Amino acid sequence: MKEIEIGRVTHYYTKISVAAVKITKENLKKGDEIHIKGHTTDLTQKVESMQKEHQEIEIAKEGDEIGIKVNEHVREGDIVFKIIEE
Repeated sequence: MKEIEIGRVTHYYTKISVAAVKITKENLKKGDEIHIKGHTTDLTQKVESMQKEHQEIEIAKEGDEIGIKVNEHVREGDIVFKIIEE
């Protein structure tokens, strides 16, 4: 498995456990496995819920700002990687 950097966390909404993510490269699809890494963050999970402007989406493209439901607390500036099965 390898990881490619696809974006960064721009905000974390504590009450609803959602990370706001700016996609800087590649695409992200529902069902993709992601790894969010930061100073105190190390979270790996599947993308099960993804929204853009409060609308559920299947694919996020480069340049999109999206919300992803996360299983743990993440922080602004954390790097988001997509895990690629080789």
